[in-house]
Amino acid sequence: MKLEEEIAQHQFAGEQQKAMINLLFTYHWAVAKMRSDFKPYDITMQQFNILRILRGQMPNPCTINLLKERMLDKMCDASRMVERLLQKGYIERCVNKKDRRAVDIKISENGLALLAKFDASSDPNKMFSSLTDQEAKQLNELLDKVRS
Repeated sequence: MKLEEEIAQHQFAGEQQKAMINLLFTYHWAVAKMRSDFKPYDITMQQFNILRILRGQMPNPCTINLLKERMLDKMCDASRMVERLLQKGYIERCVNKKDRRAVDIKISENGLALLAKFDASSDPNKMFSSLTDQEAKQLNELLDKVRS
């Protein structure tokens, strides 16, 4: 469905305004879809993001600061997310070998198993299946251009 029909607004100040509203509408649509995908696993998008970062860092551990830098949601309280993931058994704390005061974080076997289950049951490409590879590439280039 077109944006105009989705939000029942047929006039925009211009194409740039429509693009901004469309981007925000699509963001919220995608977030709602991803939340429903994460619900069976009892994790949030931010927790998933931390697990994804930790899996990508393997076998190296991460610090909270590294997680904060790499999080998609910069307003997220990474320390609180780490505590919740620790309670669920998806990550482990370990002593930093260079600085005993620092704490390193690694994904646990349970965390890897959770991501494997999620990867097997969810298809992240499904959300963009209506786009060709060329269209997806163009979208990525345009979004990068907006942020530059």
